[in-house]
Amino acid sequence: MSAPLFLVEALPTGDALTLDGPEGHHAATVQRLRVGEELLLADGRGGTAAAVVTAVGRGSLEATITSRGYADAPVPRIVVVQGIAKGDRGELAVQAMTEVGVDEIVPWAASRSVTQWRGDRGVRAREKWVATAREAAKQARRPWLPLVAGAPDESTATVARRIAGAAAGFVLHEEAEERLTTAELPSVGEIVLVVGPEGGIAPAELTAFQEAGGRPVRLGPAVLRTSTAGVAALSVLATRLGRW
Repeated sequence: MSAPLFLVEALPTGDALTLDGPEGHHAATVQRLRVGEELLLADGRGGTAAAVVTAVGRGSLEATITSRGYADAPVPRIVVVQGIAKGDRGELAVQAMTEVGVDEIVPWAASRSVTQWRGDRGVRAREKWVATAREAAKQARRPWLPLVAGAPDESTATVARRIAGAAAGFVLHEEAEERLTTAELPSVGEIVLVVGPEGGIAPAELTAFQEAGGRPVRLGPAVLRTSTAGVAALSVLATRLGRW
């Protein structure tokens, strides 16, 4: 099994480090790492460091850096606009999409979203998505932590502008004729992929996205849930772009 990964604000410049705080607690108390075991550190911006535990304390540990690395950001960049879903479906989508390699997730306040993020509730909901993405990135040993955009969510007009500025924009839609498996993909820039909420994408929203340059695409004959459509589409893109 590969060494566990812990996220830090900045990688240590020297050869020795103390891992404390929430990550130190998780390493020492939850995962119960012992002297001689290996771990990975990442700053969430491509920088990594391998280390060996030299001492374990109460909620912290000491380690020695054995190697350093850097992973370039994937190109093209994949951004998923995720319609806000009810219950934990949004968090399930964020978790799965992070594990398969999404670069940014944009919470979208679609007209058919059953749940609306308003005031403090919206701030807390977005924070859950951020925390979910962080934990999923650690689980997947990702050197790049995906960004969760929104303040806390984004409007249809904002999403349309994002599509207009992208190298390619795709809208998952069950009535589309073009398939994502054969759609032309850019080699650089940003790919924006729109996933609707449980109720789907409203006609006015689809029109706005198409006018901004978005192309309706489908994955296959089945209609997927909002919590699985994004990860299925990302799997297609990751394969076609050579990430997998």
